[in-house]
Amino acid sequence: MGAVHAKAPETTMESHRTQFEGPSNDTDPNFNFDIRTVPVKVDRVVIDGVGKTKNDILEKTLKPVLSATNFKEMVEKSTQAKIVLEKLELFKKVDILIDTSKGKNASTNGYEVQYHVEERKYPILNVKMELGAHSANESDVVVRMKSPNLFGRGELCTLDYSRVFKDDGGYGFQFSKPINGDPDIRIGANVYKGYAEFPWSSFKEISRGTALHLMFPTILGSHCLKWEGVWREMRALNRNTSFAVREQSGHTLKSSIQHVLMRDRRDDKILPTKGYLVKLTQEYAGLGGNVEFVKNDVELQYNLPLVFDSIIQLSLAGGILTKIDQNKDIKINDRYFLGGPLTLRGFTVNGVGPHSDGNALGADAYWLSGLHLYTPLPFRPGKGGFGEMFRSHFFVTAGNLGNVNLMETAKENFKNLTETFRLSYGLGVVLRLGGIARLEINYVIPVRSQNGDNVDRGFQYGIGISFL
Repeated sequence: MGAVHAKAPETTMESHRTQFEGPSNDTDPNFNFDIRTVPVKVDRVVIDGVGKTKNDILEKTLKPVLSATNFKEMVEKSTQAKIVLEKLELFKKVDILIDTSKGKNASTNGYEVQYHVEERKYPILNVKMELGAHSANESDVVVRMKSPNLFGRGELCTLDYSRVFKDDGGYGFQFSKPINGDPDIRIGANVYKGYAEFPWSSFKEISRGTALHLMFPTILGSHCLKWEGVWREMRALNRNTSFAVREQSGHTLKSSIQHVLMRDRRDDKILPTKGYLVKLTQEYAGLGGNVEFVKNDVELQYNLPLVFDSIIQLSLAGGILTKIDQNKDIKINDRYFLGGPLTLRGFTVNGVGPHSDGNALGADAYWLSGLHLYTPLPFRPGKGGFGEMFRSHFFVTAGNLGNVNLMETAKENFKNLTETFRLSYGLGVVLRLGGIARLEINYVIPVRSQNGDNVDRGFQYGIGISFL
């Protein structure tokens, strides 16, 4: 395998797929033959434009193309190799040209698959301003430098720096590498310093830590196994911070191992129209340090398309924190919080559950459910164009947040979490913000609440990626 210098192709792999892929029976009506029966011998695979990328990872990715025996298989394997190259982020651009072999050494039914690639010469630099990412009513400047394919085998290096005006900032360095050239199996490490404010609980936190992670797929879904060690410094946010929060201020050292299993079969992460999501998270803290707990979380989502381009969505989530040492309380920065336009609508952000002098204290367990109906806007304004970014939204959300009493039975704890649940319903409009996030503007009516909850009846808006 080597590099050749040829004229840049005028068509990409996508156009070849359009030309050669036929209907479901694999027979293209524009041709008088079945592409599955056309014999093929791939004489060679050529890649042009390679600089720092190493030959071993290219050979592993492109070698399967040589084994194609018919035209359909050649196109599919060429496309799959391109997808792998893109997932590894080896190149800025990958184009494919399939041509018949030429020359005296060309085989009968011989073909040549050419990959024309363009490597990134410089790291990717991105500077942006975010409102309220780490603190309320403050602007953050976020600078990110990303260097894909750093050493020529799909390594990814990312540097982040954020600065909160009038206060502290944070940074992060992350490095990851695919194992054996497989983009779905990666090992990585990162170090970071973070700053965040939690105005609903009137505290702020500075964290400094390091982590190691391994990502790999199985038939169940994608897995992420991570160890993290973090030194956290918690302080009162202002003089109105309650005593119940102040007494938890100080330094903690947490060493934990976490496992995440995700099976995502949705057609879109921002505004799906079909498919389901299953996400299970387990965390054990207590491998050193002075923080000990076991944490289990689950998130489920199912989307069902209906008539008239409508979608019904059912979402469920829940979690429970368990003490390891019954003499140690779980800190507020490890507890669950609930409420707001992204979760339990009709309440302020994290305004559900136990409070002390107006500060949310969080709890050891929660559950949350939502039933949503998304439809096109009435009368379909902008149909086929800008109007497709909008959806009407009708919903009912219910949930609860509370502490687990180990002196009571599991049945009694379950009864406490289900009898005092919160309930709200409403309607609104959803705007898809490209493939990045979405905006919801809803009018919400809380139906059930409990003493101490911060109810937010009326219009609510939220911007985010993950909504329940």
